[in-house]
Amino acid sequence: MPRILAPLLAGATYARLLHLLVGWIFVGVVLMIYPGTYHKSLGEIVVAGAAVDTALLALVALVPATRRAEGVQARLLLLPDREEDIAAESSRTWADRRRTAGWLIGRVVLGSVVGFATAFGLTSGYDLLTGPDSFWYLPLAPVLVIGYGWLVVSAGRLQLAMAVRLLGPSPAERLAEAELRAERLLERNRLARELHDSIGHALTVTVLQAGAAREVGDQVFTAKALEVIEETGRRAMEDLERTLVLLRETPEGAAGNGTATEQPGVDQLPALFDTARSAGSPVEARIEVSAGALPGVLSRESYRIVQEGVTNALKYAPGEPVSVRIALQGGQLELRCANRPAVGGVPARLPGGAAGKGGKGLRGIRERATLLGGEATAGVSGDGSGEWVLAVRLPLRLGS
Repeated sequence: MPRILAPLLAGATYARLLHLLVGWIFVGVVLMIYPGTYHKSLGEIVVAGAAVDTALLALVALVPATRRAEGVQARLLLLPDREEDIAAESSRTWADRRRTAGWLIGRVVLGSVVGFATAFGLTSGYDLLTGPDSFWYLPLAPVLVIGYGWLVVSAGRLQLAMAVRLLGPSPAERLAEAELRAERLLERNRLARELHDSIGHALTVTVLQAGAAREVGDQVFTAKALEVIEETGRRAMEDLERTLVLLRETPEGAAGNGTATEQPGVDQLPALFDTARSAGSPVEARIEVSAGALPGVLSRESYRIVQEGVTNALKYAPGEPVSVRIALQGGQLELRCANRPAVGGVPARLPGGAAGKGGKGLRGIRERATLLGGEATAGVSGDGSGEWVLAVRLPLRLGS
């Protein structure tokens, strides 16, 4: 019984009834003006009224502001679970106008059904309950009230469903919105990887330099370490500033600051290797491709991948030689970063390796490679050398 009575006592039911009766009032006004009811049969009134109502509503739907007005009214009176399910924007396309016309006609039809049911139901009920045999009909009064109440509840829910379908975003708009959210999420993930790679590298180099300077205790070495820390910190701040500019979504503001918008590329790898060497890890690098031969995205992502590989070498095998090779082979860009791991310093492998899922940095490398249509593997070399090898293959032509 509570489940039957609860909807009848809800405020939303009566707000939706008011919304339904507005449509019925519109029909009544049109009937009184044209075709009128004098010397007209019921059939003539219904046919003429339906034709005039449909024509008027179709014309009103052509006005862009009509959709906005109907959306605001539906939000206030139909009370959807989420306001964004019912748009409150003016029509922008002919499809919006057609859907608005369908909404107006459907609203008036449903409102008319409920309105006439209300008028005739109340009239008939009053006649039964006040007639000479009213005593026999008194037990039917609760049934009539509950039945009418559920008619209003059902009509209100149907009206809300119509509003969501006809006044809410179209399937194409919902798809476009979902794609936009996905793009924003991908962009946020990309920026997170950028910060992880850049700041993680800077912190690794800073910790190694500071620790080495404390252990050595030589003033010349300490001065050199402080210089490297300063330069590494400056680059990290530039990366952070560029990322913050992207997060603020103000490209016009970034245009005036070349430092904030400059993207690192393959041409900046020598400076990265110098930083690693100053941290005490010898780096042997063979870059067999010029930066100008690579698309901008490929050059930038290659830099980040190599940066993460060198950072892992500094973090897990400090002081060990690092070998880096970048070359073009068979229409693919091959990146290889190898080092002999320190005891107990081997990070988990990528999913393409022998075991483990890899740390955040290695997962980021795999994601970068996958987005570019390539692949990445990491693990101990199978040639018996014992080296930890990060190998990435990227198609030179993106999307292939």
